[in-house]
Amino acid sequence: MEAAPRVSFGVVADIQYADEEDGCDFWGRRRRYYRHSLRLLRAAVEAWAAEQPPLAFVVQLGDCIDGVNARRGAAEGALERVLAALRRLPVPVHHAWGNHELYNFCRDRLASSGLNSRPAPAPAAGPPAGPPGDCHAYHFSPAPRLRFVLLDGYDLSVLGRDPASPSHRESLRRLRDRNPNENLNSPAGHLPIHPDASDKVCLAWNYEDALSVIHSHQCVVCFLAGHLHDGGYCLDSHGVHHLTLEGIIETPPESNAFGTIYVYDDKMVLKGRGRISDRVMYF
Repeated sequence: MEAAPRVSFGVVADIQYADEEDGCDFWGRRRRYYRHSLRLLRAAVEAWAAEQPPLAFVVQLGDCIDGVNARRGAAEGALERVLAALRRLPVPVHHAWGNHELYNFCRDRLASSGLNSRPAPAPAAGPPAGPPGDCHAYHFSPAPRLRFVLLDGYDLSVLGRDPASPSHRESLRRLRDRNPNENLNSPAGHLPIHPDASDKVCLAWNYEDALSVIHSHQCVVCFLAGHLHDGGYCLDSHGVHHLTLEGIIETPPESNAFGTIYVYDDKMVLKGRGRISDRVMYF
């Protein structure tokens, strides 16, 4: 009989809720189910809340509301509906910030919202849970010998920054240095960092730097991401699993896209629902 998992947690990505009729992506090719995404999230919450033994936490991998809310002045209401659904969980929710959060809000507003899941500062004697400033990155340990690190992929970005700020100017300079075309974009947190688990559009622009850091530590077993709505997976040359989750926003109303990950001493087991397939990731 297999031992019980050391910890289990829920995962979901790219909800992108808006109180809008169905629409399309930026290229007009892929259907987006704006209103239905909230119903699918509520179904995921109901399934997670019923799990036994209970989950330890849920990770929301970014883009919980869509950028169309900003154009309609509906961002606050849309965010509250998503957070209200997640508040029905009896466990903590850890939020990554994606590009759509930053289309809707500045960083100061996100830091004061329910999407700020960063732990309170540790006592002076203990190590900090994250970097100083407004970077929404931190780590936590849900079980002995197990640590999760939540990254802020848009810490260095023009999104969510005051155009007059030093951070915005530095981000713009780097984009101009690294972008070969005239369009300034900042794919960098909720983003995949391995080209075999993403496409070129959704891949973090500094993915090689991120991989270099990860590969310099033998203790990293898995990198979770969203952003690419079709999902992706690879096992890289250093034995690190890269799991990119399918997005709820492009999931038909009759399906879903969420999962539960069970962590054992030698593997992580993903139990997917709807578009997300089951997967066993040994380490």
